[in-house]
Amino acid sequence: MTQIKDLEGVFIHPNAIVETKDIGEGTRIWAFAHILEGARIGRNGNICDHTFIETDVVIGDNATVKSGVYLWDGIRIENDVFIGPSATFTNDKRPRSKQYHQEFTQTYIKNGASIGANATIICGITIGKWALIGAGTVASKDVPDYALVYGAPAKIQGYVCQCSENLIFKDSKANCACGKVYELKDGVVVKID
Repeated sequence: MTQIKDLEGVFIHPNAIVETKDIGEGTRIWAFAHILEGARIGRNGNICDHTFIETDVVIGDNATVKSGVYLWDGIRIENDVFIGPSATFTNDKRPRSKQYHQEFTQTYIKNGASIGANATIICGITIGKWALIGAGTVASKDVPDYALVYGAPAKIQGYVCQCSENLIFKDSKANCACGKVYELKDGVVVKID
């Protein structure tokens, strides 16, 4: 284990174990986090206390990983993602003790998505951009862009804007109070520029 203590422009708490140098400027890593060699973390991130990040994990810029989150090999997190406290991820649909895989099932969390506290994300799915996963949700299937899902199993309960406000569609268009406009076509929400 090679313990990294000083990276230019990165805050590493003295009680964190950081083994990778691939961390972007402005990122903060707090006490009792353990990040393995090979993990990649973007700029301006916040990795909170009591987190664990394995070797084959990629995290984009401006991501927040709250306390009690463990990110296993195969997880891909894009920019501006929020992962709430104690959210749970898997990377093996058929785990057995002492059986090791060459590679693990990949899970994708797209730009701007938010995952609530204690949500469980089953491996092999994609959480769409700006989707909002409610606290305690069990997500075992892909979640579309801008979808608001909650429950066990997760069900679409509506759609949300990038600002996180609920979208109300009339004649397949939604105007958010923040000024963004969306269209719902064939079950797919698209932001209109």
